[in-house]
Amino acid sequence: MKFFTKKRIVLFLLFIFPLMCFLLLSTGINNAAKLPIYGENTLDISIVDSTKTLKNKVSLICFLGGDIANNKGGVFNLNQNIYKKFIEHNDFQIIAIYPKGTDKEVLSFKKELGAFTDMAKWKFTAGSRENINTFFDSFNTNTSLDNFYTSDAFIVDKNGYLRERTDDEEKKERKLVGYDMNSVAELKKIMKDDINVLYYEYYAAFKNKNKADRKEVGL
Repeated sequence: MKFFTKKRIVLFLLFIFPLMCFLLLSTGINNAAKLPIYGENTLDISIVDSTKTLKNKVSLICFLGGDIANNKGGVFNLNQNIYKKFIEHNDFQIIAIYPKGTDKEVLSFKKELGAFTDMAKWKFTAGSRENINTFFDSFNTNTSLDNFYTSDAFIVDKNGYLRERTDDEEKKERKLVGYDMNSVAELKKIMKDDINVLYYEYYAAFKNKNKADRKEVGL
């Protein structure tokens, strides 16, 4: 008798998997059912590159700046502690923005990163300096880019809304929006937890919709 029967798989998906998600999230830092929306006026990445979009994607946004050689340490942290944890999600992507004219440096960095990483969900995006600033300003962070760089990465949901926890003491002390890529602890303890909460939010919405659909057809 096979262990993975159809009945057992259905039971796992309906009962055990949701329980595992709940236990995972309840032991994390952020115990909220939903990750708060910080801003609803975030522009789409298409303003920087018309071939890319944030729609229907869980996107992490980072700004590489005009001197990637000196800024890449935090990006490596983001890759190791966040990207590799969520790469299996089909709707996940990282948008890495850099100013036009620095393509040679970025290409070198991509080769360095790609030596030990599946780059499929990394979306390197070149843009004009004006469009990069306009896109960043739509985050309403009350800060500005330094040579088109910031050490902070940002979470944008499938609707294009900027997501950010608002009740964390550590983040209140920094008084900044975003997650510090130079802090491995912040990436592991806060950003990873927040992305898990966002994915669970989508899972719960999907599950509730299925229940409503089944009820509507009398199942």
